[in-house]
Amino acid sequence: MPTSASPPSLSPSQALERLKAGNRRFQEANGHSLARAWSRDLAETQQRPFAIILGCSDSRTPVEILFDEGFGDLFVVRIAGNIVAPSVVGSIEFAAAQFGSQLVVVMGHTRCGAVGATLSSISTGQGPESKNIRSITDRIAPHVEGLPMPSDPNEALRIAVRANVRASADHLRHGSRILEELVESGHLAVVGAEYEIETGKVDFFHGAALAPPEGEPSRPAHAAP
Repeated sequence: MPTSASPPSLSPSQALERLKAGNRRFQEANGHSLARAWSRDLAETQQRPFAIILGCSDSRTPVEILFDEGFGDLFVVRIAGNIVAPSVVGSIEFAAAQFGSQLVVVMGHTRCGAVGATLSSISTGQGPESKNIRSITDRIAPHVEGLPMPSDPNEALRIAVRANVRASADHLRHGSRILEELVESGHLAVVGAEYEIETGKVDFFHGAALAPPEGEPSRPAHAAP
């Protein structure tokens, strides 16, 4: 847990609103993150990221850019298929406990290759030849097997991407004693999102109806379907 001497972090709802605002700037092409320059102060100031993002390694999903944030603002963990492996959980536990970040976002994206490879494995019965790639698809498969799928492959992939995001978010909420205690005490929220490569928009669709802290005005949020 953060020490009492730590400066207050943004609440989960405040952090979520900041991410939404940054993504709007990115979509409108008037963001400023690309213009931020290196500063020596970065090495001398303790990092205080206001949110933790678990995203996919896909090169089309640069997290800081699409939220219009810069150095020290986000604690980002990226892994193919935004899967939850032990090292991922440990990284998120560390950030939540040491830096006081109160929001975790699990962010999948449209056209995800890892989820697509998993669907292909399920339909053909033939997994990837690489055991290392299989370690990724094997983590995704239980979350998408048995889902009612439309005949349109693009829509089927979209459904699978969102199911995988929900599963990863639920794993973080309940698969770690540290994170579970932070969630239960109101010091942490875990939400799911999907980045639309086609539009640049991040849709917070799972667990994002956050109650504001006392004194903070209520704002509408996307409800989980």
